[in-house]
Amino acid sequence: MPLVTTKDQTQLYVKDWGEGRPVVLIHGWPLNSDSWEYQAVRLAESGHRVVAYDRRGFGRSGQPFQGYDYDTMADDLDTVMRELDLKDAAIVGFSMGGGEVARYMSRHEGRNVRAAGLIASVAPGMLKSDKNPDGVTADVFEGMKDGLRKDRPEFLREFFKGFYGNKVSEGVLHWSLMMAMQASPKATLDCVDAFGKTDFTDDMNAFGVPALVVHGAKDETVPADPSGRRAARLIGQKATLKEYDDAPHGLTATHADRFYEDLAAFLK
Repeated sequence: MPLVTTKDQTQLYVKDWGEGRPVVLIHGWPLNSDSWEYQAVRLAESGHRVVAYDRRGFGRSGQPFQGYDYDTMADDLDTVMRELDLKDAAIVGFSMGGGEVARYMSRHEGRNVRAAGLIASVAPGMLKSDKNPDGVTADVFEGMKDGLRKDRPEFLREFFKGFYGNKVSEGVLHWSLMMAMQASPKATLDCVDAFGKTDFTDDMNAFGVPALVVHGAKDETVPADPSGRRAARLIGQKATLKEYDDAPHGLTATHADRFYEDLAAFLK
């Protein structure tokens, strides 16, 4: 099993497929790197070196009781980049993973990154505030944590229906629940606060490379106004916004072909 060890001795499970310019794929909550299956295989087949890892606390990575904040998780990404000697790389984050991309660009000054992707991403922030009036109120995230504490399997089973907008097979729903239940319950809870309440507004100023922003207009999990649309505005001329009119949150599955083609074209 390929493992990378972080500064606090947490072991991260890493896939490293293919040869060519590196593309690092960072998964969403509460999944793991397997959720990138469709894009990862095709990107590797088309001449990219594809790296995807399980976030700490998820999948086959270690499950420490702490460290589920974006500074630590961006440092984990930096460890993966350094240990695998990744240079001239594209880093692409889905949903929660967009936060790692944004924080890496600021905290690690975009070291060895040539392009970035924010896919149905939480950045620049979901929480409602004076500067983010279209955001989500804090009680939504508290309700999620209450549901997870009461009956995590049932909460997540229902959660994925909206996540995919009822546009996927029963097999994909079961697969997603299987991935989610591999995760540490502590990581699952703590990451609700991380992705729900972290403000990435200042991090967006660090995007000095081309950025692909993809979001579904029908995304009810991470609404487009406070996230994808606002991210594109804050990044400015370096950003390319592609909005899928009929897409829910889990567009990597529901719009797999369209998204792959957009991502592959961007990476060229």
